Amino acid sequence: MTNHDDDSDLRAAAGGKIIAVHLNYPSRAAQRGRTPEHPSYFLKPWSSVARSGDTIERPAGAELLAFEGEIAIIIGTAARRVTVEDAWQHVSGVTAANDFGLYDLRTADKGSNLRSKGGDGYTPLGPTVIPADRIDPAGLRVRTWVDGELVQEDTSDTLLFPFAQLIADLSQLTTLEPGDVILTGTPAGSSVVVPGDVVEVEVDAPTASGTPSSGRLVTTVVDGTVPFGDVGSKPAVDDRQRVEAWGDAELAGVPYDKLRVQNALGDQGTLTDHGATSRVVEPLDPAVAEHLAAVSTATLSAKLRARGYTEVFVEGVHASRPGTRMVGVARTLRFVAHRPDLFAERGNGFNAQKRLFDTVESGEVIVIEARGERGTGTVGDVLALRAQQRGAAGVVTDGGIRDAEQVAGFALPTFSQGPHPSVLGRRHVPWEIDVAVTCGGATVLPGDVIVGDGDGVIAIPRALVAEVAAEAVTQEAEDAWIAQQVLQGAAVDGLFPLNAEWRARYESEQGR
Repeated sequence: MTNHDDDSDLRAAAGGKIIAVHLNYPSRAAQRGRTPEHPSYFLKPWSSVARSGDTIERPAGAELLAFEGEIAIIIGTAARRVTVEDAWQHVSGVTAANDFGLYDLRTADKGSNLRSKGGDGYTPLGPTVIPADRIDPAGLRVRTWVDGELVQEDTSDTLLFPFAQLIADLSQLTTLEPGDVILTGTPAGSSVVVPGDVVEVEVDAPTASGTPSSGRLVTTVVDGTVPFGDVGSKPAVDDRQRVEAWGDAELAGVPYDKLRVQNALGDQGTLTDHGATSRVVEPLDPAVAEHLAAVSTATLSAKLRARGYTEVFVEGVHASRPGTRMVGVARTLRFVAHRPDLFAERGNGFNAQKRLFDTVESGEVIVIEARGERGTGTVGDVLALRAQQRGAAGVVTDGGIRDAEQVAGFALPTFSQGPHPSVLGRRHVPWEIDVAVTCGGATVLPGDVIVGDGDGVIAIPRALVAEVAAEAVTQEAEDAWIAQQVLQGAAVDGLFPLNAEWRARYESEQGR
């Protein structure tokens, strides 16, 4: 690689292992159609590091070289089993990174990412390091430009897993050493670049004194001339990989009709070597699911409100059958308003609605954004039966349900605005699945946890569900004790909520 004088502080600060996070920005998670409950990682070799101004080869015979602008944090002092509170003091600085990947090599490599993301020049860093003591880790911004056009922009205050959590998590098993680099994930907007394109990434702190910046990390894409040999997996792509790499079917040049057969296997799923499909969203931990099944949406909503989450209710929906309870992980479907040309394109055949009902997995709840339009059915008996047969945990729609009596008789929990006999094409066009939706006023991401009971339906952000569920169980045990005291004649003043005297009595009886 070429030496650059402005990289001297980077070369002095970094030079260990490179650990990269798979998904960390909500915008990217929504684009991918899944929100992880915990961070997951992969390693990149130090030989993949490049400097600002270097070139990157798109190998001969390859098609899908994609950029990912990221914030890189550099470890300054060894970290082993550190707490979240102490984690940032082990960071010496941050800089810009570009986590390039070659989708053509994912067929045999997805998961490890060694060949698809570990090539020479696939981890540009720099050009300069922003000292950690000059910035608030939640006050950073990352931006990416391709040929001068801004294509990515996001801030570190939106991260699913903040920097300190990543450091604490990794240090539980691995000593983070001075010079180690953690690539902290990329926001939405990652796409494909071709020879001749110039990619620039910058990390800055817009609100910090002096607006410290990494400067522009510049990489130019060039054409490789040496073909792959016969000693390993060669470049291979299909239309789904093209859509994932480009981030959009239209940009990838893949006609919608051509994706129908592939998407029947799962809109965001990935084909394995055996043609099977990986799960779109991670299943819910059984212990957490058990907690959620034992508590009310009222208690859960109170715990979410205490954290500032007030728009978590799917307004206006009720269960088709009294006494219904529902717990599951969200899969999403979005309808748009009816238009004849759009319905002709996307409404017929194996459309988005049918794809979702035909691929929903056990423990998943289908959440339908119908724009609050109750004047048409959004699911009927056949699709509901299909979802039940596949083990779905329920269906929630802010629209109507056809064949309401039959659907109410199924074991499948269903929540809607009520019955309506009309068919799909009256008000809606089934548009897309496994994306962020707004159902009954609540934003729902694929992977969020959906809970329903007699009070209605709420959506719990996946990152909060374990702690919220545990707190709700504790709260309901306390509420049950309070109710018992009321039954025995106690007044509610001081009892509900517990004052110091009543709490001491409660804890004494609980053996605490």
